[in-house]
Amino acid sequence: MSPQQTEQEQPPAQRRSKITPERAQELYAAVLDMLRENGYESLTMEGVAARSRCGKSTLYRQWGSKPELVVAALHGTRRGALRKIDTGSLAGDLLEAARAIGEGAGRDTPLMLALSHAALQSPELLCALRESLILPEMAAVDALVRRGVERGEVAPDNPAAEFVSAQLLGVMRARPMLAGTHADETYLVRFVEGAVLPALGLDAPASGS
Repeated sequence: MSPQQTEQEQPPAQRRSKITPERAQELYAAVLDMLRENGYESLTMEGVAARSRCGKSTLYRQWGSKPELVVAALHGTRRGALRKIDTGSLAGDLLEAARAIGEGAGRDTPLMLALSHAALQSPELLCALRESLILPEMAAVDALVRRGVERGEVAPDNPAAEFVSAQLLGVMRARPMLAGTHADETYLVRFVEGAVLPALGLDAPASGS
């Protein structure tokens, strides 16, 4: 048998992946739903296979292990809604950001809580959690504040400006532990109006504007 024949008989590398992008999104959604429901420790490749009606061998060929699958699911489901916000004023932008974050709190907060403990023991998982859920949202809020500074709405040396993203995202993560409920849209809008805007020297936009 010639070397050329041997090479031709070997399955090409691309044949390892038979999962379409649409199918991958279905699998990622199943993974994240299972994490929210039962936590990281209870998640298994077998459970994902059963939930998504996918062969377990297919999951292992594509992702190799549970941590790799979870990392892929986190990276593959980024939404980036905060980057699209532009109301023309910083106060309006921050209130819109509060609504967007509050709208996703029911999905994101349980996911963060489910992964937090496991992430502290897995540098790869912690990195994926920060890169997929935390840093993009912080960067988006920081960009809103920076744009407000550039427009002259907030003084460049305002000491509260650098803490806005930490305030918004921090209260979303903390409220379930402090009050036993998510930081929903109504709560986050009140938080921005009562704590964030005054610290920046801004007034809330008039109702309906």
